[in-house]
Order: sequence, then structure tokens, then C-alpha cells
Amino acid sequence: MTTTTGRPASTPVRPPVRALAPHPDRLLPADTGLRDLARSIYQQVSGAPIYSPHGHVDAAVLAENRPFGNPAELLITPDHYVTRLIHAYGVGLDQLGVNTPDADPREIWRLFCSHWHVFAGTVVRYWFESELSEVFGLTVQPSAETADDLYDQLSEQLARPDFRPRELFDRFNIAVLATTDDPASDLSAHQLLAADPDFTGTAVPTFRADRYMTPNVPGWKGFLEELAAAADIDTGSYAGLVEALRNRRAYFKQNGGTATDSGTADAYAIPLPDAEAERIHRAALGGSVAPDEVVAYRRNLLYQLAAMSAEDGLVMQLHADVVRNYDQASFAAYGPDTGHDLPGPATFTAGLRQVLNDFGRSDTFRIVLFTTDETSFSQQIAPLAGFYPSVYVGAPWWFIDTPAAISRFRAAATDSAGFGKTSGFIDDTRAYCSIPARHDMSRRLDAGFLAGLVATHQLGEDEAYEIAGDLAGSVPVNTFRLEKYVRS
Repeated sequence: MTTTTGRPASTPVRPPVRALAPHPDRLLPADTGLRDLARSIYQQVSGAPIYSPHGHVDAAVLAENRPFGNPAELLITPDHYVTRLIHAYGVGLDQLGVNTPDADPREIWRLFCSHWHVFAGTVVRYWFESELSEVFGLTVQPSAETADDLYDQLSEQLARPDFRPRELFDRFNIAVLATTDDPASDLSAHQLLAADPDFTGTAVPTFRADRYMTPNVPGWKGFLEELAAAADIDTGSYAGLVEALRNRRAYFKQNGGTATDSGTADAYAIPLPDAEAERIHRAALGGSVAPDEVVAYRRNLLYQLAAMSAEDGLVMQLHADVVRNYDQASFAAYGPDTGHDLPGPATFTAGLRQVLNDFGRSDTFRIVLFTTDETSFSQQIAPLAGFYPSVYVGAPWWFIDTPAAISRFRAAATDSAGFGKTSGFIDDTRAYCSIPARHDMSRRLDAGFLAGLVATHQLGEDEAYEIAGDLAGSVPVNTFRLEKYVRS
């Protein structure tokens, strides 16, 4: 028996092998007139140095400069953007290597390739197409049929000296890469990089004190002991904890840090009387802290961190209002930051009122607000940035760092805050090789937005070129106080 195509009925129809060839005008406007101008604006900034003021690449990766292990370890397992969507189609996180060290990397890669179609239309697909084509030179799309060949090609490349982390750092044209670090970290990797004349880039630490702020989390007492050892200050009291955090901030600043970060359940920053904070601290050490006391303690510490930023000038980043560890079974099995966090409604206007009344007009205080609730750009964050000298609008982050959402962000934020009170693009990634693709995406979208303003006579063409350059350079540099790291 044969089919109408002439093939025997038993012969499976193989899907076509599709070329991997990102279009040079991707994300630029569909209108040809706008596209020509947007293309010209984009070309001016396409090769500009990358300033990455917030991300999660470990500085030790650069300090040690070891070859990356395999394609799955580099591109799939650490990237919860990837693993969460494949999981949504019934694949276990353990099958993707999440906190499963003995998982077969080739099988992980095969799972990714066989699920390539689920990423159609997503920003992950966009990043991967750019990354696989432009960083690794692949010419066919991932699929079940191409998985093994692609894995072998990538493995061969990753073994080459020019694909080691530092060599890629230079090829990506990264001027500054900010890491995210615990206050107890000795920052030894940063110190090695700063002292190494062969490392021509800049990696700076970012102070993130989240695990000390919520006194009912498992291990909190141990965290305090680690901080005490690092600062040589007793953290058995609330006053000691505050002093230890202040001490470590100074250490981070001495080691090149210009910013802090806080990822909190909400944006409320409300001070407590010292005696009440001390009482809760001691109750937590004794294991008898109440849920409402936990919230009050966390909100108080967020206020204290803001007060410290007003003193020492470290730029305060606030990534708030995410529902963390939503899936209890996944959290128990795989831990945090493994794809089961969800967006929540923003609380900036109400939550930061006292902080901004106390420090919002300070010359030293600066706060960059990030949200996963895009309605808050026009309703809360941009209006705050449009009044307070200290407030800056953080770029779309996490669930909304997509082409469509970034375009909506530009319109929403520009109405109230203009361009100069935004942060510049923030890649916020653990996926090292996706950094250039993410920044390139933003530059293309900004070029299209600016071309639209020129076409509607809201902006002169010369201004559009100037603003595009600022968004890639002086805007993130000024926002995050990176001036001393600017390349001449």
C-alpha cells in the first residue's frame, strides 16, 4: 500500500530541516519607510559596548576561565526561561538537569531540540536563534532530527580556546558586567579579575542581602553566622546585623561595587522602632517569630537598606512583587529560582512612600524600580521617576522582557519619565552566551520606537540618533554610577 505521495504507508514522513538564519531586519518596523530609518539608527549602536549592570553570571566563571562543560550545562539547565516552558509540556525538571547532577547532557539537549517548536513566537526562541547563529555559527534549527549533530558541533566549539568565558567576554564587547553577590562573599573572584592585567574588561559585584531579611526562612540563623564571620561583627542582635550589613556594603564598594539589589515579596519599606526590631530578631533566633512579625521585620530592613544607600551612594535596585516558589513540590525537590515563580501586582506607590519622602530628593540616594506587572510602568513607576530625582525606571524584567512588552514599556515610561530616567537595558541573566542577543534585541526595538517618533514629528532625526546612543551607553552608565568604568 502506498500513500498519495508515492511513499510506502509504513515510511514515516520526516519533518524538514529548517535553516537557522535570523533576518537582518528582525524586530524593525514592518513599514518600509520606518524600517529604513530604524535600520540606520540601529546600525549606529549595534556594535556599541555592552553595559550589563544587573545579572547573575558568577564572577568565578571569568576568573577561572575554564572551558564550558557541554551545551546542556551552558545553554539549557541554568536557564529557567527554557526549563519552565519545556516543563509546561510535561517534561520533568530533573530530566532537564535542574539540580540533578547525574542527568545525561546529551539527553537534555535532545529534549530541548525536540521541543524547539514550543518556543515559536517567544522571546526565548528569538534569543536562541540569534545566539546559536551569531555566537556559534549554527546553520540549521534545533529539532529531534538535528539534535545530535548540533550537540557535536557545539561541543567541538566549546573545547576551543576562543570559546572560553574571557574570550567570549571580549567578543561580546562587554564593557561592564555586574554580578549578584551575597554580603558574606569574600569577592575573591572579583579581586583576581581586578588584579589580572590579561583581563581587559570589568566585572563588579552587587550587594544582595535578601537571605538575611526574612527571619523565618530555613537556615536564617546560619546565614547570620556566615555574615558575622565575614564582617567580624556579632549578628546575634538586630543592631549587630545592621552594622554587619553596613560593614559589608563598604567592602563591596571598596571592591568596585556601585549597586545593591533587593528581591522582596512587596515594595513596602516601613521602619520599626529599634527596640521592636530587636525584639523580633531575638524571637526569630529563638524560633518563636509570628508571620506578621516576619513581614514587619523584612519591610523594616528594606527601609534600612534604603537609608544606607542614601548614606553610601550605592544604587539601590528593587525587584519586588514576585510570588516566589509558587509550586511547593518543585521548590521542595529543586529549590528556588527553578522556574516556578510568578508575577504579582505592583506595590511601589504605597510601599515606598516613606522612603521617598525621607530620601527621594537626596543627591546620594538612587533607586531603580523593576516590575513584572507592566501596568505599573504608567501607573506607578514612571510617574514616581517623573517627579523624584532619585527614582529611575528599570527596564522590563523577567516575564516582560519580550519584544512586545519592551515596546509597550517604551511608550508607557516615556510619557511620564522620558528616556533619561530609565535604566538602559538590563539582561538579568544566568545564560552567559545570551547577553549579546538580549542587548541587541533592545537596541533594535529602541531604534524602531525612535524612528516612529521621528515619523510622527515628535522628535528630530538627529535627536533620535543621539538618544539611541545614550540608551546603550550614558543612560546605564549614569544610572548605575559606572562612570569610572567607561571605555575611552
